[in-house]
Amino acid sequence: MEVIGPTVLEAALDSIRRLGAELGKSVVYQETNGETRVEIKESVRGQDIFIIQTIPRDVNTAVMELLIMAYALKTACARNIIGVIPYFPYSKQSKMRKRGSIVCKLLASMLAKAGLTHIITMDLHQKEIQGFFSFPVDNLRASPFLLQYIQEEIPNYRNAVIVAKSPDAAKRAQSYAERLRLGLAVIHGEAQCTELDMDDGRHSPPMVKNATVHPGLELPLMMAKEKPPITVVGDVGGRIAIIVDDIIDDVESFVAAAEILKERGAYKIYVMATHGILSAEAPRLIEESTIDEVVVTNTVPHEVQKLQCPKIKTVDISLILSEAIRRIHNGESMAYLFRNITVDD
Repeated sequence: MEVIGPTVLEAALDSIRRLGAELGKSVVYQETNGETRVEIKESVRGQDIFIIQTIPRDVNTAVMELLIMAYALKTACARNIIGVIPYFPYSKQSKMRKRGSIVCKLLASMLAKAGLTHIITMDLHQKEIQGFFSFPVDNLRASPFLLQYIQEEIPNYRNAVIVAKSPDAAKRAQSYAERLRLGLAVIHGEAQCTELDMDDGRHSPPMVKNATVHPGLELPLMMAKEKPPITVVGDVGGRIAIIVDDIIDDVESFVAAAEILKERGAYKIYVMATHGILSAEAPRLIEESTIDEVVVTNTVPHEVQKLQCPKIKTVDISLILSEAIRRIHNGESMAYLFRNITVDD
C-alpha cells in the first residue's frame, strides 16, 4: 500500500500517521503556461495506491491534478487506484438545470476513465450521486463526530433543539434529533434558500405563442408556488438552537436563519456542517452575526478562515479515513464504519 496526494491537508497527514505509512514520492507542479504536470518518483507496479486529494479554493486545478495523477499511476501499472476525496467537488451540480448539464456525473465518468477503481468520500450532497460511478464508492458519515462534539462541548445540550434551516434539510436534522433525543424545528418560508422549479428543465423547450397544439389536448396548468410568510415549525424559545447541514459555503442563509431563531427566543445558536468551505466573506459575516459558534470537520482546509473568525471550530475526522483506507487495503468489510446508519442518514 502506498499513499500519495497532490494536495494534502492536516487530516490526510494524520490519517497517514495513524496507518504507520509514509507519503509516497511524487511531484505536482504548474508549468509556466498553466498546465499541470505530475511525476511519480518511485515504482508503483502491482501496488494499491491511495490518492488523498482535498479540494482547496482552486477547485478546477485540484480536479485536474487528481485526474492526471490517477492516469499517471494507471500508466505505471498500479494494481488498484483508490481516490480519498473527503469533499467531492461539483456535488451540488447533480441535477439538470434548464439547458445545463449534470456536471457531477461528468466528473464521475472522467475519474473512471483516468483509472480510479474506488473512491472514499464523506457526506455526499446527494446520496444518489453514488449511482453516477461505475466503480465502488464508500460514502462515509461525519455525523458520529459532530454528535460527539454536541454531547461533550455544548454545555447543557439537553436543553437544545435541532434546527433545519429549510424543509430540504429536515431529514438530516431529524436524524440528529432522534439520536440525541432532542426536539426538532424547521424554518419554512421566504428566508429559505431553495432551488427554483423553473430551473429543472420541465419548462424546456420554451413556450411559443403560435405553437401548434394537438386538437383537443388541454393539459392542466400547474399553479405557481408562492412562499408563505416566514415560519418556525417547532418551539425554540429559551432553548439552544443547533442548525445542521452538510455544507456551509455562502453563509447568508445561515445568518438569516440565526436572526429568525433569535427573534423566536433561542438564546444560543450553533451551526454544524460536515464541509466548511466558507467562501468569500463568510468569516466576516459569521463574526458579525448572532451565530455563537460554527462547527465543521477538516474535510476542507479552512485554517485562514479560522484566523479571521474565532467562532469557527474544527472536528477531526482523520480517524475514520485512516480506518477506511486500512480496511480496503486488507480486504476487510466496511460494515463496521456504517453501524446504525440508515437509508435516510
